[in-house]
Amino acid sequence: MAGIYVHIPFCRSRCIYCGFFSTTSLEWRTAYVDALCTELYERKRYLKGEEIETIYFGGGTPTQLPVSSIERVLNCIYNIYNVRENAEITVEGNPDDMTPELLQSLKRLGVNRLSMGVQTFSDERLRFLHRRHDSMQAIVAIKEAQKVGFDNVSIDLMFGFPEESVNDWQEDVRMALSLGVQHLSAYSLMYEEGTALGKMLDDGKIQEIDEELSLSMYEHLLNATFKAGFQHYEISNFALPGFQSKHNSSYWHSVPYLGVGAGAHSYDGCNRHYNPDSLKEYLEGAPLEEEILNDDERFNEYVFTGLRTSEGIDVSLLESLYGKEKKEYCLNNARKHIDTGRILYDGKILKLSKSGLFVSNDVMSDLMITALD
Repeated sequence: MAGIYVHIPFCRSRCIYCGFFSTTSLEWRTAYVDALCTELYERKRYLKGEEIETIYFGGGTPTQLPVSSIERVLNCIYNIYNVRENAEITVEGNPDDMTPELLQSLKRLGVNRLSMGVQTFSDERLRFLHRRHDSMQAIVAIKEAQKVGFDNVSIDLMFGFPEESVNDWQEDVRMALSLGVQHLSAYSLMYEEGTALGKMLDDGKIQEIDEELSLSMYEHLLNATFKAGFQHYEISNFALPGFQSKHNSSYWHSVPYLGVGAGAHSYDGCNRHYNPDSLKEYLEGAPLEEEILNDDERFNEYVFTGLRTSEGIDVSLLESLYGKEKKEYCLNNARKHIDTGRILYDGKILKLSKSGLFVSNDVMSDLMITALD
């Protein structure tokens, strides 16, 4: 199986934390969809005829495209690629775009999964992020989606805002779980270089919360989602049984995928390819960049992505893919974390324990090959 990711970079306004490629130049939408369809045709052999299991419209804000444009892209995919029956088709969107009319149209097109960028149910924090919606619009959008018949709804939440308390975060989690969604993605607020939020931090206008407070928020998330029946299947992702994101799971399991659109990435099972993160260059047909991964880099990705998931790393598969020497390297470096209980190992699978989740970056980096090794 394989997947197709469609990057829609258009946003009505920019959020202060966003590090993804996006643009507010909405006048280029028609030309952009033309370019997407051209790219889908020109790269039809990239996935070597593999059956397409997932299609994901991400951004940016895909719901800033007219429904007719989303339909056109979907038609291109179905006409060119071998899409399996009942493929997972996800559209990301902002809550204030999710009108009953739009939701009904997406349902008619065969979209069967929605991912809403809620981020928080606090109007104060939404204004801080420069989000366009308020908390009530988010709640209404989720309920409207359910009313239209969407039974696979995911929402994104953020924690770790400046001056946010554990109680504030607990209220966000409580509200999210009370709305009957099937999937929850939760991320610590990131201060990326080049973003407005990053500049505010550099200028001393805001301060990050301390690490202990952030870990307390994450621990509450683990406990609350577990009590609500959610499976913690990836470090930042939680789903009711049967509702894990198939598309995102393919990234963590090294499944080939085609990414089309400005700034989109692709993976053919061996190497990565990148489109320019420039609307002008993309529309002008700039060539793809290629990243050729060596054996060590592929090993590192296998370790990194495997430990992010609840399934962990299959040691026998690790050996068959990368050889006995790399397997022994991984096990030897994992030993100290096994001894401290940060990694669980049953002789077959290596995976993070609950305590290991709190220091996951340190644990994962210890098992990866560095230039010094």
